[in-house]
Parts: sequence; C-alpha cells; structure tokens
Amino acid sequence: MVSTDHEPPASASSGGGTTFFDRIGIPRTLLWGYVGMLLFMIGDGVETSYLSTYFKVDLGFSESSVGIVFTVYGLAAAVGAFLAGGLSDKWGPRKVMMVGAALWAVCHVLMLTIGIPTSNYVLILLTYGVRGLGYPLFAYGFLVWIMVGAPEKQISKALGWYWFAFTMGYPVLGSALVSGLKPALGFYPTLWVSLALIAAGSIIVFTMLKERSGFTPLATDGSSMVQTLVGCFTIMFSRPRVGLGALTRLINTTSQFGVWVFTPLYLIEQVGFNSEEWSTLLMIMMGSNLAGVVAFGALGDRWSRHKTIVWFGGVLGAVACLGLYYVPNAVGHSYIPVAITVAIFGVGLAGYVPLPPLMTQHAPGRKGQVMSTYTLGAGASQAVGPAIGTAFIGIIGIQGVMWIYAVLHLVSAALAMIIREPSAEAQREAAELPEDNTVVAH
Repeated sequence: MVSTDHEPPASASSGGGTTFFDRIGIPRTLLWGYVGMLLFMIGDGVETSYLSTYFKVDLGFSESSVGIVFTVYGLAAAVGAFLAGGLSDKWGPRKVMMVGAALWAVCHVLMLTIGIPTSNYVLILLTYGVRGLGYPLFAYGFLVWIMVGAPEKQISKALGWYWFAFTMGYPVLGSALVSGLKPALGFYPTLWVSLALIAAGSIIVFTMLKERSGFTPLATDGSSMVQTLVGCFTIMFSRPRVGLGALTRLINTTSQFGVWVFTPLYLIEQVGFNSEEWSTLLMIMMGSNLAGVVAFGALGDRWSRHKTIVWFGGVLGAVACLGLYYVPNAVGHSYIPVAITVAIFGVGLAGYVPLPPLMTQHAPGRKGQVMSTYTLGAGASQAVGPAIGTAFIGIIGIQGVMWIYAVLHLVSAALAMIIREPSAEAQREAAELPEDNTVVAH
C-alpha cells in the first residue's frame, strides 16, 4: 500500500494561512516544481520547430533517415512516459525527475559536442533517441508528485496549472524562443541555450522543491521492480475503471495530433488559407487550451470531475472536431469564424484535466501505477491520432476523419460516465483491496 500520511494540507510546511498561489490552485509546497518544469519544458521545446530541418539541410541527412531519428525519439518518449509512474513507486518522484534530467543533459551534450560536429548519424540517433526518455521522466515524475503532494480538495486545479506550465513551455515559449534566437545566434548555439534552460529548471527543482512526499518511494508493499512495472499493465484489468481512464486519456489527444497533421492540409489546399494563417490559428488553439486547463481544473474540484470530462472534453470536443470541417466548408476563407472554431477545439482538449484524480480514486493505494496507465494513453495518442487519419483519409476524406475523431470524443464521454467518482464506501473498499502486482506474491 502507499502511505498517505505524507500528504499535508497546503499550509502544512509554510506556517498557516493561504497565499495567492494557494488561492489560484498552485500548492505553495510545490510552487518551485512548477517554475522548474516551465523552464525545463521551454528548453525541451526550443528544437521542435526546426531540428528536423537542421538535420536534413545543415547535416545532409535524407528524409527517411531524419524520420527514423524522430521515430526512435518518439518510442523512447512513450517508454519514458509509461515508466515515470512505476519508477515513482519504487524510487520516489524526485529521483525519477533526477534520472530524466541527467539523461537529457548527458545525451544532449554528447550530441552537441560529438554527434553534430562530426555529422555522425549513428551517434545522433543514439543520443537523441535515448534523450527521448528524459523529458517524460522529468515532466511526468512531477505530475506524479502533484498527485501525491497536492491537497485532495484542489488537486484538479493543481493539475490544470501543471498542464498550463507544460504547454506554455513546450510548444509556446520554446518555439517563440528559437524564433527569436535562431536569426541572431544560429540554430546550433541556440541548442546550447536549451541545455542552459534544462539545467536551470533542474537546479530549481532539486534545490528549492522541499515537499517531502516526492522524496521517498510511493509503494511500501515490498514488491520488486519487475512486479511494480508489470502491475502498471495489469492494473488496467484488475481495476477496470483505471483501464477505461487510460482509454479516455488516449482519446483526449488522439484528435489533437490528428488535427495538427491533417487540418492544415485541408485549410491550405482546399479552403485557401496560407501557412502563416495556419500558424496563427495554431497559436489561438493552444492559447485557448492554456485558459481551459486552468478553468476546468478549478471546475473539476468545485463541480464534478467526471461531468467536466463528459461535457467539456467529450461533448464539446466532438462538436469542435466537426466544426473544424464544417465551418471552413461553409464560410470558406473567412478567418474569424475559423479562429473561433479552433479556439473551441483547444478548450475541448482541456476538458480532460480532472481525469488523473478520477482514476486514482479507484486505486488510491497505487497512484504511481495508475499514472503510468494515464501517461501510456498520452504517449500512444501521438501515434494513434495521425494513424487514424492516414488510414482513412484516402477512403472517406477529411470530413470522414473528423467524424471519427468526433465519435471518439463521444465515446470518451460515455467512458467518463462509467468511471465517475466512486462513493465514499467504494473508495474505502478500493483502498483496502490487496495491492496485487500479479506476479509472485511476497
């Protein structure tokens, strides 16, 4: 079982009263974690808009070779996302974040000092690929830390601010930073700036973040590492609502990653928008998402976690998916209506913020393993979203693909109705169930 006596109220370690950050939903005991993760994700996001072009144009790698590099990176990131929860059970979230930061920094330095200067494809493949483990171990390690360290009554708000920091750092400020630095410094020196940001964020977390629940292993049942990691899979079947939650998380961003690939093709090739207009629409989408994750985190705590997912993630997400096809089809190259539609889509993506605490209510003694299933769904959506479009766009067109995404959002709404908050008695029963890791019992 996981010890819960280390989950203090928000004021436990800072002398009573509430601060501005407590009031908006950021537990003061975890504040420096948010600051450090924001800097870390800015550093990780610096490369996103240009690295593939740099490998192809500056280093002379073929498109297929570049594709392999990013495929390996994506697979490593998915593995890291899955491991973050299980390793937190055995090591504690802080140590998981340390491993992630170390992997990122060491591999990045090797790539910059040896791989890139010598244009050594194999070394770049290895260093950049292994580095893919780094950011999810760091970022999702902190996500687990929030799950065990934030007060239960404000945990959805705390998660909303987590996703705000994550999104603000990775696709927003990271891309903005490279846009500003690359013309002045060049891309290679900018990659050293990203390392400095990673180091700064890590130092802040490991020196300033004192909340104690992240310093020790979450699981105290004596299970082995193998048992714990196997349990990250088997919990989806031994606690079916946890499995349904993982499926809901998969659906959450399946449409997002598909829309990012196929909507610009539709808007540019068929409707008449240009690439610059799509870039601004994407900024609007993510800006509305930033507002949504904070708002729906608070709404989940104040109103209902599963109802927030049903109506704002499932139903609103489905409507927005259809709007991404039908609004441009109806109004043509008219920027304002399309901008409103992509903003609604960004808001819908944020409607799933209360999902992690909803899932952990069904297995309160196995939060690390529950979060592994959650992050597994998140990682898998990066592949599933584009795969759906690739498989069906040639058969049913972009209209049919958007209908698939919309139906999936409605399925997630139905799943959230099934998962819903358990009664107090059901929560007690879940907490008393044996923490079966489904290998050999100790």
